[in-house]
Amino acid sequence: MASFVLQFVPQLVVLISLFHLSMAARNLEQLVQDQTSSTLRYHNGPLLYGKISVNLIWYGQFKPAQRSIVSDFISSLPAFSSSKPSVAGWWKTTEKYYRLAAKTRKLSSLPSLSLGKQILDESYSMGKSLSEAQIKQLAAKGGQSNAVNVVLTASDVTVDGFCMSRCGTHGYSRSSKSHKFAYIWVGNSETQCPGQCAWPFHQPIYGPQSPPLVAPNGDVGIDGMVINLASLLAGTATNPFGNGFYQGATDAPLEAASACPGVYGKGAYPGYAGDLLVDPATGASYNAHGTNGRKYLVPALFDPATSSCSTLV
Repeated sequence: MASFVLQFVPQLVVLISLFHLSMAARNLEQLVQDQTSSTLRYHNGPLLYGKISVNLIWYGQFKPAQRSIVSDFISSLPAFSSSKPSVAGWWKTTEKYYRLAAKTRKLSSLPSLSLGKQILDESYSMGKSLSEAQIKQLAAKGGQSNAVNVVLTASDVTVDGFCMSRCGTHGYSRSSKSHKFAYIWVGNSETQCPGQCAWPFHQPIYGPQSPPLVAPNGDVGIDGMVINLASLLAGTATNPFGNGFYQGATDAPLEAASACPGVYGKGAYPGYAGDLLVDPATGASYNAHGTNGRKYLVPALFDPATSSCSTLV
């Protein structure tokens, strides 16, 4: 089954949020400028709709506090927040894709995401080195109808391609009843490659060397996972089965978040995430409020109405 990869390019490490980047020879500044002048084409395929449970499959050892950072993020997607800007406000940008798709395809409804069940696999049932096929097996443990199953691997788990070419994946598989279900995999890069998959909360290995930002929830690995998960969720909603909204080749698509690499706030440029909010108590950088008083950093999304990267701040 198809899968779409959240890749990085070592020479351009600030492009953390790229899926199948195939233009590594171009510099970051050129890439950002080109993407904001482009349009993600709709390929007339189905999008996610209706009530969708986001099920979390925790593979390996995660502390309860780490799990709550991610689960609170998922709970923040549909939640109204009196604190602006919010995660829910960021997610609403995806609705613009649905309005565009509705012009050529009948859509039942917008997707309504909610936190589903959480499955703990703390015994490393498949070992500490996983293949893509094993990721799909783990994803199948979640609900296989009206669901997005998210596999989160601990910092001591290696996955094929992790840190060498990718930070995460989204794709789809089929259940025993031949239903399609969407899945996402994101790895905790804290000890394996934080300079590649947890930027801007860690000094990059290559590229412009600006000081790392303070992670809003005090955990470089998990806050980095949230950034990658947010990117992949946006891609899953708008291109769940490989024939939704994307630009470029089918095996190297730029999607809603990956079309805006390295951009988190206004004024972003290579090595600089943009003008962000700063928590005066902790010095942490963020651009979105979530539930339970959480603060998060979420990537810019490509706005199809303006053909530009839309940021919350």
